[in-house]
Amino acid sequence: MSHSHSKSHDISCQRGCCDGTVAPVAAICSCSAESVAVEPDTVDCHRADCGPAVPANQAIARFELEGLDCGDCAAKLEKALNRLPGISRASVSFATAKLQVTYDPELTGTAAILAAVRGFGYTGRLLAGPGPVTDRKSMVFVISGMDCADCAKGLEKRISKLTGVYAAQVNFATGKLLVEHSLPVEAIYQAVEQAGYKARLELKGTETSTGTAWWKHARTGATALAGILLVVATLANWLGCGEAVVSFLYVAAAIAGGYHTARSGLYGIRSLTFDMNFLMTVAVFGAFAIGEGSEGATVAFLFSFGNTLQAYTVDKTRQSIRALMELAPPEALVLRNGQELRLPVEEIVVGDILLVKPGERIAMDGIVAEGISAVNQAAITGEAIPVEKQAGDTIYAGTLNENGALSVRVTRAAGDSTLARIMKLVEEAQAQKAPSQQFVDVFSKYYTPAVLLGALGVMLIPWLAFGLSFTEWFYKGLVLLVISCPCALVISTPVSIVAAIGNASANGVLIKGGAYLEELGSIEAIAFDKTGTLTTGQPVVTGLLPVQPVTEQELLRIAASIEKFSEHPLAAAILQKAAGLPLLPAKGFTALVGRGAQAELAGNTVYIGNRRLMEELGLSTAVCEPAVTAWLQQGKTVMFVGNRRELLGVIAVADTVRDNAGEAIAALRRAGIKHTAMLTGDQTAVAAWIAGSLQLDSYYSELLPEDKVAIVKKMAADYGRVVMVGDGVNDAPALAAANIGIAMGVAGSDTALETADVALMSDDLGKLSYVMRLSRKSVAIIKQNIGFSVLIKVLFIWLTLAGHGNLWMAVFADTGSSILVTLNGMRLMRRLA
Repeated sequence: MSHSHSKSHDISCQRGCCDGTVAPVAAICSCSAESVAVEPDTVDCHRADCGPAVPANQAIARFELEGLDCGDCAAKLEKALNRLPGISRASVSFATAKLQVTYDPELTGTAAILAAVRGFGYTGRLLAGPGPVTDRKSMVFVISGMDCADCAKGLEKRISKLTGVYAAQVNFATGKLLVEHSLPVEAIYQAVEQAGYKARLELKGTETSTGTAWWKHARTGATALAGILLVVATLANWLGCGEAVVSFLYVAAAIAGGYHTARSGLYGIRSLTFDMNFLMTVAVFGAFAIGEGSEGATVAFLFSFGNTLQAYTVDKTRQSIRALMELAPPEALVLRNGQELRLPVEEIVVGDILLVKPGERIAMDGIVAEGISAVNQAAITGEAIPVEKQAGDTIYAGTLNENGALSVRVTRAAGDSTLARIMKLVEEAQAQKAPSQQFVDVFSKYYTPAVLLGALGVMLIPWLAFGLSFTEWFYKGLVLLVISCPCALVISTPVSIVAAIGNASANGVLIKGGAYLEELGSIEAIAFDKTGTLTTGQPVVTGLLPVQPVTEQELLRIAASIEKFSEHPLAAAILQKAAGLPLLPAKGFTALVGRGAQAELAGNTVYIGNRRLMEELGLSTAVCEPAVTAWLQQGKTVMFVGNRRELLGVIAVADTVRDNAGEAIAALRRAGIKHTAMLTGDQTAVAAWIAGSLQLDSYYSELLPEDKVAIVKKMAADYGRVVMVGDGVNDAPALAAANIGIAMGVAGSDTALETADVALMSDDLGKLSYVMRLSRKSVAIIKQNIGFSVLIKVLFIWLTLAGHGNLWMAVFADTGSSILVTLNGMRLMRRLA
């Protein structure tokens, strides 16, 4: 993002997600819970995930929504909010049930926004509401002594009237007060005490979901009441009770089941938004107007019941994502100044020492300071087998310490942990629209008005033009109104995307959006970086050939005794192989540039290096030549060991292929990949050996970064779409040139997490075939959902015009199809076989 640096001073964004400074201007970082202000201008926060700059006279507020169970309704809510005075931009994420609003505090406030949300039949909870000046802030207070819902409303009203308070919201259920204000905290305390309660400031923590369970929603109770009244009315009708009694029961059932629908629908009309709630309200009133009270009540109940079921199914998909943040415990045992303290994670700072007992989840990202234990980090990397951790190893929040006690030095604040960043990336990915969803959105934009006009024509044209029965054709028009809503069509794609991305994240794969998820399903070619991707990236000793009378162990001891003074990666491989062996005392170490090294061992000068060094010493290597030739053909590096008199032996060192690389390549072929290639800057012999051992279709060696880009583009021309897989960002140009760039082993890496289209949290190449199969299954389910939704619409429109359809069947078809496509999409939450 761009920055303006016209002034001589900088300011820091006041939120932990921004790890640097923004430009010296008055602006609000849209990721922030507080504002920054110096000069009148706008600025982009330098973090890519913070969002666009906000003018200094604007504020941003974020809300969590409850009851949002329809993708089309989410779009309608967003459209309606954008028309309200004072709101410059409102964005609704159906996948995460979050709302972000940019608004002018002089013209509106969070209370008015929440009222508008309630008008559409949803419940909103303010998560963050920054103001345009530095003294404006949002705070949460815990209220004690508040045991009455009406009293809570009175307190909210009282606080809202205070000068300097821009918005106040009291949550009676949690006993908390959220205030957006520029007052001293003491003024809030005093106002609360005057109302008869006590207040304390809640410590600021990480944002987590506390949404009400679906069965606790008021709409669920209203649905149950409507169902009971409908059954009683039906029985009363069968038993021959008076018409007045039966009519009263039908009206009561319609009011109970349709109240929330009507309120939301009528509120939408105020903002010129025609949604399903409005259509259903018209249908219910129309049914009663033509004497079809039983159908009107049935329509109201079925629609409310369908929404309740849909809320349940959609909530199930969201819970899989919410469960991520719940993995990290809210508090941890900390060692400070010699004392063990159990503290909330918000109070734990970088550098603190956590004491983690066996069986406990780790609360913060850190580095093991002391102890050895197996840690189950499946929540982060998707690895099923626990990983042994010891001093110096990295630990992630949300992982499970299995059998040993650990002391962990904290390296990241709770809100900046790898788990928190994964959660944020998953939410952002779900909010992005896939190509199929964009198509559906455009389609429904024209489809709904067209059917509305068609329904109006069905109501009036037969009556006016041909003198047919107005009641009959008015009824058919009502049925068309009900069946016209594209709820199932609109929800068909996002619910599948949410489920698939949630599934992938639970298995250690982060997909940055629906577009990448869909595109992965059509990939036919894949290119791999070599070092660190197909290979481990760490050279190891793969062969030892001593010359008599020296043994393998003696050869290794001699080589390690010299190399212990070297910083070369090949020296590290020899030392690792020799771990546990007693080394010989050495002195006089000298690095021989371009040839090797030497040192004095037991009074003799011993050398280790390449063939050129041996030739300079006059030592013959003929006795080892067959093995050396074979090693060189396999792309291994050969190191000769000798003294001034004789050759002592030869050591082969190589960057080894990952254990599961061969099976991963085979699995990709089974998943439908037609061409696999390896791109490397290494020499041809090395590339040829590795490509042959993995049975790759092609390889390209001795490449510069720009050469890799050219080859990726050529592969794209030959195969249509290509994936590039690398170990992080060192292959950034090639990753960017590919249709999809996949970075692997990026757990804990900020840059790789943010730049890759798809990120494999671990080094497991086997995840590639999994995500390919998940993508293909996702695309198939999306097509099934879209096809089913359209087919149901066409079928019921035909039944209606043929005189076989009625209102309750239309409602059943519409809500039923929405539930079915949701359940079908939820199949993507299951792990693939």
